[in-house]
Amino acid sequence: MEKNRDNIKEEYGERLLQIAIELRTMSRHINCISMLRVLVVVVGIAAVIYLEGVEAKGLAVIATLALFAGLVVVHGRLYIKSAYKTITARLCLEEVSALQNDFTTFDDGNEWRDTAHRYSPDLDVFGPHSLFQCINRTCSGPGKKRLAALLSEHLLDCKEIEKQQHAVQELAKAVEFRLQFRVEGVLHKGSRADEEALKKWSQRDTQFRCNKLLRALPVLVTATNLICFLLVMSGVMPASTWGIIWTCFVLAAFGFTRRITKMQNVYGEKLQILGTYARQLRLMDGQEFQSERLKELQQQIEGEGQKASEAIQRLNRLMNALDQRNNMFMHTLLCGTFFWELWQVMRIEAWKEQYANKLQEWLEAIGEMDMLCSLGTFAYNHPDYIYPTLLESNSGEKGFCYTAEGLGHPLMEAERCVRNDIDMQGRPAFHIVTGANMAGKSTYLRTVGVNFLLACIGAPVCAHSMCVTPVRLISSLRTSDSLNDNESYFFAELKRLQHIIQHLQAGEQLFIILDEILKGTNSMDKQRGSMALVKQFMTLKANGIIATHDLLLGSLIEAFPENIRNYCFEADIKEDELTFSYRMRAGVAQNMNACFLMQKMGIAITD
Repeated sequence: MEKNRDNIKEEYGERLLQIAIELRTMSRHINCISMLRVLVVVVGIAAVIYLEGVEAKGLAVIATLALFAGLVVVHGRLYIKSAYKTITARLCLEEVSALQNDFTTFDDGNEWRDTAHRYSPDLDVFGPHSLFQCINRTCSGPGKKRLAALLSEHLLDCKEIEKQQHAVQELAKAVEFRLQFRVEGVLHKGSRADEEALKKWSQRDTQFRCNKLLRALPVLVTATNLICFLLVMSGVMPASTWGIIWTCFVLAAFGFTRRITKMQNVYGEKLQILGTYARQLRLMDGQEFQSERLKELQQQIEGEGQKASEAIQRLNRLMNALDQRNNMFMHTLLCGTFFWELWQVMRIEAWKEQYANKLQEWLEAIGEMDMLCSLGTFAYNHPDYIYPTLLESNSGEKGFCYTAEGLGHPLMEAERCVRNDIDMQGRPAFHIVTGANMAGKSTYLRTVGVNFLLACIGAPVCAHSMCVTPVRLISSLRTSDSLNDNESYFFAELKRLQHIIQHLQAGEQLFIILDEILKGTNSMDKQRGSMALVKQFMTLKANGIIATHDLLLGSLIEAFPENIRNYCFEADIKEDELTFSYRMRAGVAQNMNACFLMQKMGIAITD
């Protein structure tokens, strides 16, 4: 049986119910362990008070401490497991909201909004209730960055897109893996700056290991202390002499503290995210993938002799061990005995020498998997969407195809979404869409553009069927004036059109979406300019759609009967009421509604 969104909601609901049961059980266990810890302490104290003999009291203390420590470990593990379950429940609740078209809990990618981008502002790719916010389930800085980059610069190679499709299809089914991967990232969340900080740290020259004397110091100090210990034990050296030597070592070790503290302050916090990355890499290691793209990612993190997850976990342990220097007593003891602080830093530098060139590659793999998991969740949440068939482009007349049945906008509620078709084949080919205000022209253009973009990033599309040729997408739907650049609305639009023409003249294949071109000039000038522009598009073998109120553009079909098609969205007036079907029809629009709406609002229309 084919799934629909209701089935997906039920699956999330069942998971939430199971988590609620598990959390209640864990809560009872945590409370029981807390009470047991108190009971163990009370019994231990009573045993020490009432037992006779030093040996019996000692055994009671040891048993009490051992039991208490064991209960603390069990309590900690249950608490972490409970936190994981709580985060999982929250993520499932967010997905239920997303299925109801509420994406407000997800990052909207507003920082990537670019009014000069060739299509993202027109298609609502970034910002509140955007395509990015609809898709985004990333839990890492590298993942979010890669998803934004993919939506800003879609793929053009059919083979690469198909590899991405197969990876997304596989991840859509891997529900547990996606959830665990995201929970790890959300529970120990980093920031966008982490990737850059780690890259900068890995590229910095080592400060201590490059000096041979410094590399020898920990060994010399340790050996000296061992010799002094043996001499003191054999009675050859007084303990006070060793104490003076040991104190000198402590003071010498403190000479490096400032430089080490500076390094730790700059990079220590950033490197804490490595624990999360190690767990995510371990999840990637343990999954048996079938698709080529996912197998490539696994190969990318295998490493030489040691897996990426193990290597990063080792670095994370080294960084955590360095934090022992915050305990002044332990810091002094270890430094005086082993020159421990310097030795620990050089162990971290040795790790960097061995793996620094691989670290960036591993971070890229995590980001890529994070991005693909987002697309996998998008696919899982939309079981009614389909994966389009991809056709290679070529320079011949049959070099372009964009056909689809039942095309809908993925950001619209399913109940309100009216679906339309598109059938564009060959080069050049243009559809001229006319129609009344509010009849659905602009929504149709965005529907066509958004699904074209989804197809070119390897995601499923909101359609019953679709076949598309990946070429560069470019649009001009919301051109605005720029006060900063002293640029008028009309000039900004002309610059966008010039940009399109230049790309076409350079031989680049484009899919162009335009809405009411040359809006910033008078109607006669606009009409002449629009006619000339479409004719130039035909000469340059372009493909695209133009929505316009200018019905005379429909006459271009007479000059290009094989390349231009006319479509329209009509407004119907029945019983003094305006109605819209939002269904696209063949031909040029016959009804306009501006005067009717003005009269309905009490604005007099005179001949």
